[in-house]
Amino acid sequence: MSEANMEERQLGMNELMEIRRKKLQDLIDSGIDPYGGKFERTHHTKDIIDRFEELEETEVVIAGRLLSSRTHGKASFADLEDGKGRIQLYVRVDQVGEAAYELFNKLDIGDIVGVRGTVFRTKRQELSVRVKEVTVLAKSLRPLPEKWHGLKDVELRYRQRYVDLIVNPEVREVFVIRSQIIQALREFLIERDFLEVETPMLNVIPGGANARPFVTHHNALDMDLYMRIAPELYLKRLLVGGFEKVFEIGKNFRNEGISTKHNPEFTAVEIYQAYADAEDMMKLTEELFATIALKVKGTTEIEYGPHKISLAPPWPRIPMLEAVKQYAGVDLTGLSDEEARQLAKEKGLTIKPNASYGAVLDEFFDTFVEPNLIQPTFITEHPVEVSPLAKRKKDNPQVTERFEPFIVTWEMANGFSELNDPIDQEQRFRSQMEQRASGDDEAHMMDEDYIRALEYGMPPAGGLGIGIDRLVMLLTNSPSIRDVLLFPHMRPRILD
Repeated sequence: MSEANMEERQLGMNELMEIRRKKLQDLIDSGIDPYGGKFERTHHTKDIIDRFEELEETEVVIAGRLLSSRTHGKASFADLEDGKGRIQLYVRVDQVGEAAYELFNKLDIGDIVGVRGTVFRTKRQELSVRVKEVTVLAKSLRPLPEKWHGLKDVELRYRQRYVDLIVNPEVREVFVIRSQIIQALREFLIERDFLEVETPMLNVIPGGANARPFVTHHNALDMDLYMRIAPELYLKRLLVGGFEKVFEIGKNFRNEGISTKHNPEFTAVEIYQAYADAEDMMKLTEELFATIALKVKGTTEIEYGPHKISLAPPWPRIPMLEAVKQYAGVDLTGLSDEEARQLAKEKGLTIKPNASYGAVLDEFFDTFVEPNLIQPTFITEHPVEVSPLAKRKKDNPQVTERFEPFIVTWEMANGFSELNDPIDQEQRFRSQMEQRASGDDEAHMMDEDYIRALEYGMPPAGGLGIGIDRLVMLLTNSPSIRDVLLFPHMRPRILD
């Protein structure tokens, strides 16, 4: 096997696949099914490693992919990897027979096999399985990247994630942690009496966020529908209907740019609690982040890039206007729309000619404040103009009871005291429609049915949305959102 794979390095892909197809036919001609069926295992590799003292000289049956091989005359060594780990195989001609030994040495790196043998340590004290029998389970017709050694082309890794998962075990670990994060999130909420629900992904009106939607067409109804940008308005309809604590984990779709922090299709959780407010949801947020970190990392003190981050509550709370004062060195208090726009121009910001005071404040924040928010920090009191679904502050109706937590400069979530006044909500929607009419295709559409629902009465409530992909990035120290998506969107490309 090792000599065959050394020869492969000298050949092109077409020749390599031709050689492997020839080996496939040889297996068939010799009466061996190269794509076997069910295979009963007694152990995984991790079981053997963890319980070696108990299993030494015990017969085991394992299965997995061959990832390397070394032949030394009448004996061969190989590494077999399954879904839980890797272990060395030791094959001797006098123990398996000439025919089986010849077959084993004709196998390729990447082939999937089942093995029966006994557990032992070699003279070099390496934990191994002394092979008695090998069963071919799946013949690999494409060679793995040089030296499992590493699929290093980042774009190719994303396009061929299945190969990435084979040759880069640390990548598999990221997605194991992702699953653990979602499980911990679900357990956290269920333990606090939240009910998990599902709402439509195809919407007549896209709502719950300011974003450009994807459009599709329903043939039977002969009408355009939108992929949901957020489940918010449906979940709040459930508060109207009498559910008091609900959440949904699912996909959202926004027809916007792609970056290291943005993907058009992303996973989020949205959480709504009746008779609560923004302060309650901030406490829930910091407790949730800390609890998940403890469960999956064992600590609330984590590292991201060069930063050491503490997720332990409480997190500081800073009003947006105060944050802009602190980091931009300007005070927008009491300015008119025109005065705010003029100040923005003086500071070199690019803004729309009709930008409101709130939009200008938001732009100052994005430019001057966000890059400085490393440790967990709640930014509060967002302007009404950029918060169409949040309740106004009673002592300052120009801003809302809204918050966004930032960590390592990223917005990690969005929450607020929910607006439950149908008259105010309708006015906000109409203001958003005016923005759409003036060219803002991310402004919110009018949702008459949601207004109707509010007219039946929705209890005061707190709401929270968390981007799960960014949370996974944070807890796995991943630099790009594509690193935590199994199959990120890529522009089509012909691959060999």
